[in-house]
Amino acid sequence: METATPFVPTPDDAVRWQDDRLYLLDQRVLPARIEVLAYDDAAAVAEAIRDMVVRGAPAIGVAAAYGVALAGRTAFAAAGADWKQAIEADLERLAGSRPTAVNLFWAIRRMRALIATLDAADPFATLLAEARAVHEEDRASNRRIGELGAALITAPTEIITHCNAGALATGGYGTALGVVRAAHAAGKVERVYADETRPWMQGARLTAWELMQDDIPVTLQADCAAASLMAQGRVGWVVVGADRITANGDVANKIGTYGLAVMARHHGIRFMVAAPTSTIDMGLATGAEIPIEERDPAELLGCGGNPVAPAGCAARNPVFDVTPAALVDAIVTERGVVLEPTPERMRALMG
Repeated sequence: METATPFVPTPDDAVRWQDDRLYLLDQRVLPARIEVLAYDDAAAVAEAIRDMVVRGAPAIGVAAAYGVALAGRTAFAAAGADWKQAIEADLERLAGSRPTAVNLFWAIRRMRALIATLDAADPFATLLAEARAVHEEDRASNRRIGELGAALITAPTEIITHCNAGALATGGYGTALGVVRAAHAAGKVERVYADETRPWMQGARLTAWELMQDDIPVTLQADCAAASLMAQGRVGWVVVGADRITANGDVANKIGTYGLAVMARHHGIRFMVAAPTSTIDMGLATGAEIPIEERDPAELLGCGGNPVAPAGCAARNPVFDVTPAALVDAIVTERGVVLEPTPERMRALMG
């Protein structure tokens, strides 16, 4: 991995393949600095996923697919015709990088299925073509999600969003912010309120930056300010992304999403989840089965590199929670919309 500036990045360049290298926009340092990191091997890509250089379930899946292509190149260079054995260690590294975002495992399964069909010849070109297909399909899916989600917003309104589910979190365009982009283009968005999203501040650092790049009116608010805003009666929708959706419509997303859904239901505000079908895990019956990542408690004990809690204070740092399907008004995917999700409606969507 090295710092590189081969192009002028935009939010849609969170993941980019160019000159036979993978480039990731370093989301840890936005918006203070715009830095692009270059990757030539799968182990470094796995580290980038784990360390949140790249984050957001769809973007993680796209990065992992490119990581498999890099792994294939490395394995063939090292082992020649025995590359299928040599690639296994890198596939395991990628799969072990983060536990909650199902797109990671979906992408690796897809790449593994392709690997199973290949012979002993150099696999790089074939694996790269598949990774590019994963990327392009995600970008197209997000645009369709934006169209379908915007259609649900029937009148100009204010919107709350949580964490970052924009272009930075995907292969391009965004899921929740894809809906916002499409709705804004149709004149339906008066203002977006972005929750700051502790402790990594994705709403403050990433969502606000993305929306400002698109000239969409945005106001930052503390996570705990959402209820008082809802009580004013101007917010019509909460729109969020997802890291995993189970067969009954339960939704794992950034910590705080569940509470936001509870508040929205209390105030009669509709709650929309925007995600590609690659985020839906029909192998899990309910959200109780989703592995929830817990990160270093130290992330919660400070802010911006400065300690905010007393020395020795204990902390818990789950980075996702599960919103029950009963609190979700709509799940919007590229295949269609599931209103008031149930297991039967999820099965009908997924075929």
